[in-house]
Formats: sequence, structure tokens, C-alpha cells
Amino acid sequence: MARIGGGILETVKTVFYALLIAGLFRTFFFQPFWIPSGSMKDTLLIGDFLFVNKMAYGYSRYSCPLDLCPFHGRILATLPKRGDVVVFHHPTNGEDYIKRLIGLPGDTVQMRDGLLYLNGAAVDVQPAGQFAEPMLPQGPVGSYPRCENAPVDRGGSCTKSRARETLPNGVTHDILNIDPDGPADNTEVFTVPPGEYFFMGDNRDNSEDSRFAQPQGVGFVPFENLIGRADRVMFSSAGQSLFDVWDWRWGRLMQAIE
Repeated sequence: MARIGGGILETVKTVFYALLIAGLFRTFFFQPFWIPSGSMKDTLLIGDFLFVNKMAYGYSRYSCPLDLCPFHGRILATLPKRGDVVVFHHPTNGEDYIKRLIGLPGDTVQMRDGLLYLNGAAVDVQPAGQFAEPMLPQGPVGSYPRCENAPVDRGGSCTKSRARETLPNGVTHDILNIDPDGPADNTEVFTVPPGEYFFMGDNRDNSEDSRFAQPQGVGFVPFENLIGRADRVMFSSAGQSLFDVWDWRWGRLMQAIE
């Protein structure tokens, strides 16, 4: 009987330490994130599961709880780079968002006829064919994708024009277009304040981002609100649950995020 009790105690201790290590790992190093919306297509798809590198820009009250990280501001801070895909804490609504960093402090940002201008110069954009996906419910909410070729019957091919955008520092990534004259294809000139950043989704006509003012939009995001950088998709599910293995997108396993 003593051996049985001892075995149970050892099992409990092992589970406890495993959970403790996992909790510390999540708190200080990497945070899991499941993509819930299509604002970053085709870089990130609904159902992508990834880990956010919380050490990329140092720690803050949003990347590490204050009761476990009793310091003010960021430590070990590294400035983010234009083109990084970043998870951040929305300045007003309390939710976590994932977008691409477009504007650095001091930059001017403007959209003209769907083309991005940084500091008065248009970025390089080259056609890159079409992005196609089935007109079917996506994710746990079961929302249907928006299509440039609408209307599309259920199960049909929903397409969007795709282009390859190159930012001034050489980072290249895909962007998608749905509307020929979307609500944010033409904007004012935004000047990014010191210590803040300007974010946009790659699915440009389907992203609530810094082009839209707070509280409905994202607006400018303070440095302290950055949680971490997304570097790699661990796995991806096209179904309504991550556990539906038959719906996994096997080609996206361990795929690097551009």
C-alpha cells in the first residue's frame, strides 16, 4: 500500500511540476495564439495556431503579468522592425490583435487608391495572381470569406487579387484586395507619434487596423502594448476546431511567417 501511495504522490508531483514549467514557459517566453479572423490572409489563415515570441521586444505589463514581473516599463527591449507580424493589446477595448507593423515612430503613412505610401513614397507592389479559397464556413464562428468575385455559391471558389508588397527595409509579403474602392483605400496622412506604431492587416479590405480611429479601430499603438512577434505557424486547421485533425492544413505545419 505504501508503494501505491508513493506512486500516486510521485505522479501528482510530476504533473504539478509539468504544469508549473508550462505556465512559466507561457508567461515569460511564448504565448499560444489561434487566428480567429481573416484580416491577415493570406499570410495567416483562420485556424492557424502559432506561438508568439514574448521576448522579441522585452517584457511589459501586457506580455508578463505584473504580479510575476514586478517592474515598470519594458526590460531587455528590442525595437520592432517594419514588416514584423505582431500581437498587441488593443489600446482601448482590451483585446489582443495580430497585424503587420507598417509605420514606425515619426513615419507618415497614407493609402492612395489602394497603394501604400510611406514618408511620401509609394512602396513597390507587384501583381502575384489570385488567392482562392472555398466558399465555406471558417473557424468556430462559421463565418464565410469575402470575395472579390462575389456572389459565389456555397462550395465555389472565392477569389481575391493578390500582390507582393515590398517595404523600404526589404521585407516582402502578400497583400489581398477585395474591393476596387474600399473604405480605407484612400486615407488622410497619418503621422506616427513618438513611442507608437501603425499596424495594418495584409487582407487590406477586411482589416480593422490603424487606418481606423479608436475606439472602433486600432489607431496608433503604444510600444508598451506590444506583446510579441509571430514567427512561425505551428499547425493549422480549416475546420471549426483545432482538434479536427482531418481538417488540418498539413502544408502549413511549422511554416515560417513572412
